[in-house]
Amino acid sequence: MSISANNSYASLREWKDENISFHYSDPFRLNEFHDQTMKKVFELALERIKPQQPPCEFSWFITGSGGRFEQGPISDQDHGLIYEISNEVNDDYFIRLGKELAYGLNEVGYPYCQGNVMSSNPLWCKSLESWKQQLLAWMEEASWETVRNLQIFYDARNLQGNELFVHELKDVIYFYQKEHPSLLKRFMENVMHVKNAVGPLGQFIVEEHGINEGAINLKYTAFLPYVNAVRLLAIKEGIYDTSTLERIEQLVRLNGYGAAMRESKKHFLDLLIYRSSLYQSKTYDDTHFLKVKKLSRVEKKEIKQILKDGKRLHHYVSELILHEWR
Repeated sequence: MSISANNSYASLREWKDENISFHYSDPFRLNEFHDQTMKKVFELALERIKPQQPPCEFSWFITGSGGRFEQGPISDQDHGLIYEISNEVNDDYFIRLGKELAYGLNEVGYPYCQGNVMSSNPLWCKSLESWKQQLLAWMEEASWETVRNLQIFYDARNLQGNELFVHELKDVIYFYQKEHPSLLKRFMENVMHVKNAVGPLGQFIVEEHGINEGAINLKYTAFLPYVNAVRLLAIKEGIYDTSTLERIEQLVRLNGYGAAMRESKKHFLDLLIYRSSLYQSKTYDDTHFLKVKKLSRVEKKEIKQILKDGKRLHHYVSELILHEWR
């Protein structure tokens, strides 16, 4: 059964479950598969609401690991809607579409976002002008929550519709932070903490209780140090691509970053491959845990290098931002 033959969420879920394992070994093919599946969800969602054609131009974007093209075998949903013009008809249409998209993604196997970053939430479903006003309000408030929302939005990648809308909104963030450099400091303060996974004697620091006992949490000890540090430099330099690897490549080409970033690209790619190996995980949370006892001696050495480089990169970026702000 081809994806084009799926005309219901249930049949699309069946197709997804039958085919996703063919892409486990390649993180790039895996993310192309997720994109393909979510685009089909969008088509089905349009068919289920009336009228079927959107009343104006729009962008449906995904964010989080999906926006960064870094999803694992199991992924939740993070997405939003931007539409061209706000009026009663358009506002009603797109919030209904947003609710249908969130429902459809959940039915197909992408669980609801616990943080409510979904098109069904009016905070993430707005007209282009309302989005601009909201981004400015978030930056002016610069609280922990609003800075977190800005970080989430900066990972937005257009999946359907007009990709220029996302680009235009990232312009708002970039030019504001150029005029208000203290905002970068607030971004850094939001992600200062890095969970240690390697002790002072070189030993792994693993989970001590529960079903993940003896495992390290790759999300918090490995992924986030790289993702947060590289995103911060991307905001600073006006890099709108969302993939951490692509952001690193662009930073390497800029004066001053090459020496600090080259090794990080290799280590982050290795990390994506290790995470793809967690294909037997049953839930989204389980996909973040790597059992240390199952690793070979060589793999343990590689993981430690990845973890140490992530912490080094995170420290490098924090020192850079804080030094420039002073």
